[in-house]
Amino acid sequence: MHVILGITGGIAAYKSASLLRLLTEAGHSVKVLPTQNALRFIGQTTLEALSHNTVDSDIYTDVADVKHINLAQEADLIIVAPATAAFLGRYANGISDDLLSNVLLASNAPVVVAPAMHTEMWNHASTAQNVETLKLRGVHVLEPATGRLTGNDSGAGRMPEPEEIINQALQVVGRRDLEGKSILVTAGGTHENIDAVRFIGNKSSGKQGLAIAHAASLRGADVTLIAANVNLPLPNGVKVVRVESARQLNDAVLTAVRDSDCLVMAAAVSDYRVQDISEGKLKKSDLGESFNLQLVLNSDTLADAVKAISKEGLGTLTVGFAAETAGSIQNLEDVARAKLASKGCDVIVANDVSNGAVFSSDSNEVLILTRTGGAFSASGTKLSVAGQLLDVISDMLA
Repeated sequence: MHVILGITGGIAAYKSASLLRLLTEAGHSVKVLPTQNALRFIGQTTLEALSHNTVDSDIYTDVADVKHINLAQEADLIIVAPATAAFLGRYANGISDDLLSNVLLASNAPVVVAPAMHTEMWNHASTAQNVETLKLRGVHVLEPATGRLTGNDSGAGRMPEPEEIINQALQVVGRRDLEGKSILVTAGGTHENIDAVRFIGNKSSGKQGLAIAHAASLRGADVTLIAANVNLPLPNGVKVVRVESARQLNDAVLTAVRDSDCLVMAAAVSDYRVQDISEGKLKKSDLGESFNLQLVLNSDTLADAVKAISKEGLGTLTVGFAAETAGSIQNLEDVARAKLASKGCDVIVANDVSNGAVFSSDSNEVLILTRTGGAFSASGTKLSVAGQLLDVISDMLA
């Protein structure tokens, strides 16, 4: 999608860098149109680096190309964040004195505006009238958040967080191919208690599962996230079920999968648990120089879910993850194909975690294999990989 990101001259312009990054990570092509005052708050170099596009706020350059018309016609969506009181006034009254305002008047694309100003300015009668005028013309004006503002004061007028702006903007326009679908996602890593203070765990941060849940929600899905020991901010707009152990995760999945169109098992689930868990803390002085733990096999949640789906004739799409120390692409594909067959799921997402790669990273590189023979590679940020996986899932659900 071709997105124009307009930035006007308010202190909240610094948040636009995060908004821009989220848009590009989701695969959108973004052209940034800052006002001259916006460049007092955020640098042109930063915007060009994050958007991978040149930034030119001057309407009087490249005049022969009629760039304001070309930009207006190419845009699928225009977001203005932050939108100052001065900008709202000019836009509501049709004043086009810079490149951004000219593009806005020339475009038929949906427009989403995120106001940001002090409470008194937001509550002023002229601002309220300008907002009402824009809404009547079909502009989507977001309600500002309430919180800390510039200086020591707090109140209504704070720019919504970038994730919220994108969420609402994509509800206006964008790929809503998962609308009406229920997606169940697991994320994180399970813990198996040894005693009252110790556990066996793994290195999964949950970032990839969170990215999948977030991206699915943006594409219109009704998302349930089963989070195993995740200590990161959770995406907005999803139902969250917190679990700790593999048994708890297994129970949660088998309960929720019956109402799901797709199960994405991104969590790292412990294969074994401790047979006899001590209620108190085990003392080193009592254990001696060596200590043996008796481990017993946990249920295979993905395999259990596949069996339940088959037994009840549900038709739920199942996606498994395989973190392997493969060492080569060919070995990774061989292991993934074997696991796809043994698990009985519809899709396997495999990645090579040799030398600790991927864990806690913001990027990923995976191989996606389907039971019908499809093979896809996906790489980039974990949000980008989530989007590429959801493309495959969307096509299969369709």
